[in-house]
Amino acid sequence: MAARAAVARPSRPPGVTATAARAVRTWPYLAPALLFFFGWQLWPILRVLWISFTDYHFLTNEPAHWVWFRNYTEAFSDPLVREGLMRAAIFTAVFLPGMVFLPMVLAVLVDRVRHQRVASLYRLILLIPAMIPGPLIFVLWGWLYSAAIGPINYLLVNVLHLYTIYNQPQWLGSSALVYLSLAMMEWWWGLGFHTMFYLAGLSGIPKELYESARVDGASEWTMFWRVTFPRLRPILLVLVVLRFGTAFALIDEYIILGGFNRARPTYTWTVYMWDNAFQIGDWNQGYAAAVGWIGTLAMLTVVLGLFYLFRTRD
Repeated sequence: MAARAAVARPSRPPGVTATAARAVRTWPYLAPALLFFFGWQLWPILRVLWISFTDYHFLTNEPAHWVWFRNYTEAFSDPLVREGLMRAAIFTAVFLPGMVFLPMVLAVLVDRVRHQRVASLYRLILLIPAMIPGPLIFVLWGWLYSAAIGPINYLLVNVLHLYTIYNQPQWLGSSALVYLSLAMMEWWWGLGFHTMFYLAGLSGIPKELYESARVDGASEWTMFWRVTFPRLRPILLVLVVLRFGTAFALIDEYIILGGFNRARPTYTWTVYMWDNAFQIGDWNQGYAAAVGWIGTLAMLTVVLGLFYLFRTRD
């Protein structure tokens, strides 16, 4: 009876002394991560936010003055900001579906391979592009897209005779082709990396579900939409959010392949921000910070909508 009463008696919450002792033992392990977060992540964000409300010019010796929302007012009325945001949105709309659904389909196909060594070989081959450094990828694809020496146009003009040197595609110079050209480069580069995400999600789906569906006469297409796709929704949300952010804020590819020519489609809001901060005049970094925050707030708004769209409906 005493043992049963002891089991039934609710346990007392730890006292103040025990809680303090536990915190003293725990916080030293968290301190490096917190220091890294506040010093490497949070402080630069707050610093740029402060700069966006000033007239800070990096190359002048004058101290920054608080100008409140003047930078934001000028940025909202700046046609280069609006056009840059629109160009980034167009590229994101072209890039995101392929980067999300192509790896999904490929992961389903690789997951069907039963021979372990062949499946491992497929995974290894898919991961090769992800191991190549970014600048090398840009130089490689810039050569592929070159109108003068690129093998793509050589094949279209000299081998297949579909175009001439006068009307051959301008992959990185034409407004109609540049977004698709950059998207195909990004698809190839990230295909294997994103396929691994889906393969990890597929490994957590019980195989009995597929066997039961086959017994009920379900086709492969039905099993994909009724069994596979709903259980890959969390993976899909992660990839959509991550890749939306990287696509909308893309800058390295634009600068290396398009430069700072404002007439080119690659001159987006990120390039304009960099141009103001480190290229033009006395480096008006207050205005550049405001442009960056406008783009960031636009991204956060869309991300919140994506979280609502992919919310759990169970």
